[in-house]
Amino acid sequence: MEELTPRIARQDRPEGPAVGLLGSWTAGQLTLPGVWKAVAANLRALGPAAPAGWDLSALQSLDHLGAQLLWNHWGRRWPQRLEASAEQRALLERVARFACTPPRAIRPGLVERLARLGALLAGMLDHLRDITILIGQLLLDALRLVRAPRQGPWRDVSGHLYRIGATALPITAMVGFLIGVVLAYLTAQQLRQFGASAFIVNILGLSLIRELGPVLAAVLIAGRSGSAITAQIGVMRVTEELDAMRVMGIARGFRLVLPRVLALALAMPLITVWTTLAALAGGMLAADLALDVTPAYFFTMLPKAVKAVNLTLAMSKAVVFGVLIALIGCHYGLRVKPNTESLGRGTTASVVTSITMVILVDALFAVVFKNVGI
Repeated sequence: MEELTPRIARQDRPEGPAVGLLGSWTAGQLTLPGVWKAVAANLRALGPAAPAGWDLSALQSLDHLGAQLLWNHWGRRWPQRLEASAEQRALLERVARFACTPPRAIRPGLVERLARLGALLAGMLDHLRDITILIGQLLLDALRLVRAPRQGPWRDVSGHLYRIGATALPITAMVGFLIGVVLAYLTAQQLRQFGASAFIVNILGLSLIRELGPVLAAVLIAGRSGSAITAQIGVMRVTEELDAMRVMGIARGFRLVLPRVLALALAMPLITVWTTLAALAGGMLAADLALDVTPAYFFTMLPKAVKAVNLTLAMSKAVVFGVLIALIGCHYGLRVKPNTESLGRGTTASVVTSITMVILVDALFAVVFKNVGI
């Protein structure tokens, strides 16, 4: 195998120093793991002032990839001295004839940068306009529902509640339980050093009920259900179902957006409570194993350590998270163009935007209500 590996050997000749090539300079050898980097490093080591003589007579074989590599290293010029067979010269001449000079990177000027900035601002304004229209239409649909509740899309709300809420219980419980275990073990390592094991109830209760429970549930629902909302509405755009609804006079806001917003607004507080309970169970188990804090003590101290207003704050955040996730999912779903590439981009943008908005809104709640329940 050694005789086939592309290698470079320096040679001293009466007419001057030269470079001899050995092995097989073909795609089959050059693309082996590590070979291309080694050959490129050896060529770079020759430097710009490389010897003017090159000897290709000892090569086992040479193909277009090897010839192109040599031609690029020579600076797309023939060396002063070249020993090669007729076939090798013909191959090199063919590469030299058809090789294209790589385009130089053109740095954008001031006008191009301003144009890009303008396009970015125009896109942001377009999103802002569409989301404003969506929110306004949602408020009008909500008033319509209040005036005629019997005509509301309750069957759609029920179906979305099941798909968004009931089917998400296993994954949210598992993730919440594991987060509780990890948080309890990490906290126990620090509390044990100061003899403050009893305060693990305060730390776990406040952090899980007030912050981690709602945020964790919202992030999971944003990745799971928010993407599904965008994909469902986007597929309806691709299959022209949205156009058919408009032709038939069916209000897509009342039939598509409102049920999903109501379902997520109702499901998110319940999922938050479920996730928080699973996380508390995991933390309680880990506290019992790591610090000998019994579940009875945990249950006794938790109501004293965490005020009820923290649960109210968590439920309020959960409702806001649910409405935001539903609106963002519907917004990107309605903006999908009738092609699969746009559907994929819209789904990805929906998940990223939903998670970002959840974190931003949670930070806003933390700043505004910093003195509540602490």
